[in-house]
Amino acid sequence: MTDTPQTGADAAAAPKVTSRVLAQYIRDMSFENILAQKGISGDAQPEIKVQVNLDARKRGTEGQFEVITKLKIDSTAKGTGDPLFVLELEYAGIFEVKGVPEDQMHPYLLIECPRITFPFVRRIVSDVTRDGGFPPLNLETIDFMELYRGEIARRVEANKAKVN
Repeated sequence: MTDTPQTGADAAAAPKVTSRVLAQYIRDMSFENILAQKGISGDAQPEIKVQVNLDARKRGTEGQFEVITKLKIDSTAKGTGDPLFVLELEYAGIFEVKGVPEDQMHPYLLIECPRITFPFVRRIVSDVTRDGGFPPLNLETIDFMELYRGEIARRVEANKAKVN
C-alpha cells in the first residue's frame, strides 16, 4: 500500500495547527507558613491536598489566548489536622493558536496549553515550598484531559439539576 498525496481539497479540509507560547508568568501567588507562625512542635507528617482550576480567555489580538492554571495546595499534619502551609498560585501562559477548529478550541486551550506550562508550575511549587522551610513538594503530573472531562460531566449534571 502506498501513500497517496493529498489533493487540493483534502489539504484545504485539514488546516495546519500551530501553537506557540508568547509569554509565561505568575499572575498571583501566596505562600503562608502556618507552622512557623503558630509554632507547632514536633515532626509533623504532612498530608497534601491539591485543587486545580483552569481558565482561558481570548486576548485582543487575533489567535491569542491567556490560559491560567490555578492551584490551591493545603498541607495539614496527619492525625491532628493542624495546618502546616497554604500555597495559592495562578500561573498564566499567553498562547498564539492557529488552525484549530472553533469547536475544538475550548478543549485545546484547557488541555494542551496547561500541559505545556505544567513543568514550570511544578518547579515553582517545589521552589516555594523548599524556600518556605518545607521539603520541596514535587507535584505529580496532572491529567488535564481527565480534569477537562470531569468538568464537562460536572456541568452536564448541574444543568440536569437546574432543569429538574
